[in-house]
Amino acid sequence: MEDTAVELNDIYDKDRNLTGRLHRRNTRWGPGEYGLVVCVWVYDGKGKLLLTRRARGKSFAGTWENSGGAAKAGETSLQAVVRELYEETGIRAPAEEFEFLSSARDHHFFYDHYCLKADVPIKDISLLPGETDGVKWVTFQQVHEMIAQQRICKIIAKQFLEAEPELLKRQTAQE
Repeated sequence: MEDTAVELNDIYDKDRNLTGRLHRRNTRWGPGEYGLVVCVWVYDGKGKLLLTRRARGKSFAGTWENSGGAAKAGETSLQAVVRELYEETGIRAPAEEFEFLSSARDHHFFYDHYCLKADVPIKDISLLPGETDGVKWVTFQQVHEMIAQQRICKIIAKQFLEAEPELLKRQTAQE
């Protein structure tokens, strides 16, 4: 059964203050309006990152990415990242295990980046139909190769390159 509920998102101002107004998903953002997007780099502590492949029908279909998405109205950044990871992969992790990496702002979004150590076998990952249709663990070198081959969309590639030094520190700390 298809979920026809309208997704609403909180609207923030340029300084990340809540405005008290709501935005309807898939509609244009107004001037000075911002939404919140979260993403998480899941790493296994053995030199690999978890990527999912965007399903057909999605923008950038067939490209690989880390888990993430828009925060729903009333959600904090941390609540949103916990929910998005579970929805997209079936991985349940307590909020306190997510480590905040950075935040950035672009034309209409604040992007909060997290990482999480979770060594989960591929067979235990459940993909969200219509969102993702593939999953794999990849090395940092493989991510660079995928970026060069344009198998990772530009915004995710940019986010990876910005997060890579911090992710590498965490990987090597585990070895």
